[in-house]
Amino acid sequence: MSFDNPAIARRLVQQLALQPGERVLSIAHPGTFAALIPYIRYEVMRAGGTDLGVVDVIEEPVPASFDGAVLENGARAARAGYKTMFRDVDAAIMLPGANTSHPAYLAMQDWLKDDLTERRGRRTIHFHWVEGGSAYPLAGQPLPPRVAIETVYQQALLQTDYRALADTERRFAAALKSGEVRVTSAGGTDLRFRAGDRPVNLQDGDASRSRSAGGSVLIDKEIELPAGAVRVAPIEDSVEGTIVFPPSQWDGRPVSGLKLRFASGRVVAIAAVEGKEAVEAEMKKAGDAGRAFREFALGFNPLLAVPDRGPWIPYYGYGAGVVRLSLGDNTELGGRVGGGYVRWNFFTDLTVTVNGTAWTRAGKIIP
Repeated sequence: MSFDNPAIARRLVQQLALQPGERVLSIAHPGTFAALIPYIRYEVMRAGGTDLGVVDVIEEPVPASFDGAVLENGARAARAGYKTMFRDVDAAIMLPGANTSHPAYLAMQDWLKDDLTERRGRRTIHFHWVEGGSAYPLAGQPLPPRVAIETVYQQALLQTDYRALADTERRFAAALKSGEVRVTSAGGTDLRFRAGDRPVNLQDGDASRSRSAGGSVLIDKEIELPAGAVRVAPIEDSVEGTIVFPPSQWDGRPVSGLKLRFASGRVVAIAAVEGKEAVEAEMKKAGDAGRAFREFALGFNPLLAVPDRGPWIPYYGYGAGVVRLSLGDNTELGGRVGGGYVRWNFFTDLTVTVNGTAWTRAGKIIP
């Protein structure tokens, strides 16, 4: 795979819409996308920002001889130290391999949470690429080679019509707030919910200061690139109905013919042809969050759509027509379910209607 590092860096920094003097930091995993970093730093300077350089997370996997308690205590101290260091950071680019297991990443998140009240406009770009486990196979279909995944991602990053994407997402967000959403499939899924006044997150690639300053939940300040999904935590008590799953894995074991029935936002019945005990085991380990509906998300980016031949799900289901019906903790979206457990479930065959108007039909966006 030949990366166009200058173009990738230009796009990442362009989406930040830097104001003169804004201070930008990159957080990276050693050796991962190292060739891209100089281009990012140059583009920050060329855009009139102040380049603060790069903070590396600890290289992983760590040596087997390392004591886990030492690492845990060190991470706790480092998070507090990094928060002091990052006080004047306006924006950060979280590069592949950096994640919420790392203290530098968490310290930047701490500032984003503070900014929900400060309204300074701090924000981060999430450039997880393949390292974040962003590509998902479909049942019976292998993932394509990494080079094929990276080709799709680079094209989506560089060629997306961000203005058109944002316009479509805004229209859908407005519709979500207007009434009942119904999600159905030929296989028997029939789920209803209302978003009401819940925050609707638009992952349209806009990482500007003004956009971030108006954010109401954490993920409004964490901008994914490639872009493409609308996300919301429905009003918990409004979630009613049934989700029928494709072959899946729960508690590390295969499950087929799974049906979950929801009442007032919680799983009240589980049926499966095979593996019901695995589903129950995972939910039990998760605690109360394991039976709670978390999130509805709909992808809109045509450049990340599931391909007809050799199908797979690109970038966290941000492709046009992909639906995510998640379970667990939805506090980052403004919901009421805590507990930490999160399970993403992806569907490629659903029809989504809002107040009777269809937005997708059998997994395809309606123009």
